[in-house]
Amino acid sequence: MPAETTRPLSALLSQVLVAFTLELDDEFEKQMRESGYAGASLSVVIWFALMRFLAGARPSVRNLAAQSLSSEKCVKFELGCLERWSFITLEADPADDRPIAVRPRRLGGRLLRDGWGSGRGIRSDWIVSPTAKGRRAIEIWTPLFDEIESRWLARFGSDDIATLRSSLEDIAAQLDMDLPQGLPGLGELDVTYKARSTKTRSTHDAVPLPLPALLSQLLLAFTVEFQRESRVPLWLCANTLRVLGDQPIPESEIPHLTGCSPETSGIGWQIKPFIVVESAPTPRRGKLVRLSALGLLARENYFNVTSAVEKRWEAHFGKQKIRRLRESLSGLFVPRGGERLLIAEGFIPHEGAVRSGTQAPALGRHDVGAAAKQRMRDRVAQTALFIRDPVGALPHYPLWDMNRGFGP
Repeated sequence: MPAETTRPLSALLSQVLVAFTLELDDEFEKQMRESGYAGASLSVVIWFALMRFLAGARPSVRNLAAQSLSSEKCVKFELGCLERWSFITLEADPADDRPIAVRPRRLGGRLLRDGWGSGRGIRSDWIVSPTAKGRRAIEIWTPLFDEIESRWLARFGSDDIATLRSSLEDIAAQLDMDLPQGLPGLGELDVTYKARSTKTRSTHDAVPLPLPALLSQLLLAFTVEFQRESRVPLWLCANTLRVLGDQPIPESEIPHLTGCSPETSGIGWQIKPFIVVESAPTPRRGKLVRLSALGLLARENYFNVTSAVEKRWEAHFGKQKIRRLRESLSGLFVPRGGERLLIAEGFIPHEGAVRSGTQAPALGRHDVGAAAKQRMRDRVAQTALFIRDPVGALPHYPLWDMNRGFGP
């Protein structure tokens, strides 16, 4: 693993983005709990993707996809989750007289549509509306960006955060493609943005963007450029391939090494060409994983390509601007007046939060099942690692997990 001083620029952007996201998500969960919605651990990731477009509006699914710069397939999946978690409702266009298949059971006195709680059966012209729970979430999210940035100004110093913001804004203003304010999920990263990478920018933001939006846009621009040269996606290289080597390790250690959830860092089909999986020798159980020869080449290529992209950014945006950005990001991980890094203070969860160890039903559930308990334990363990060692534990690329309300 490379030394801390040689983290790719994409990794620095990712770690700061995850740090801001976690702190904001914790405050959101607290305020939702105080509003009577315990366990509403929905991430700000979905605010950027969809919910911000529902503030005082009832768009169609088609228009929502266009506004969010996302595919309808992705939007329908996310809407299905939000429907299941009671943040939105979906209604057919009154002008559409096509019949809608329904389930035999009811919710709140109404029949459920066939495919309720999933993207299945959602039509492009259906209208999306926030529920009372969704409207309360929108009310809470709206001022939270300024609140968390104010905390960062107080914690790190106004000069440092002002420099970080201006560095991000300088480069974001020069990006030449249309980008969403939030980092998309994996399906969008691997498909949509390969096609979008050549689309000329058509609009510029009229108001200053929140810090996580600026971080997301620069990271996404970096991702697009990386994936023009790499057959292996950046998110896969930066996390699982990065932490593996030619010596086998237990599969169960991968989430701890990457800083990602077990679901997003597991051994899936995309990584199988790059690894060798073996059974652990008795009396041990489980699987051991190491990189194959192809995987070792892919990991080496990751560091080469990220370095090449950063050098091109220096030539395109200006060497001083990129170095100023790098210094602003890495400066958040420098100890100040004590052993604990200041950035770790934002990871300490409120009492009653899921990440503090409080058991609460998963989104859309009324009881705490075995799977939910295990995911809660995973999040508590992840949080402890982030607090203890932010530099080593935070992921080098954010992987949003639907099982965590689309959070990290």
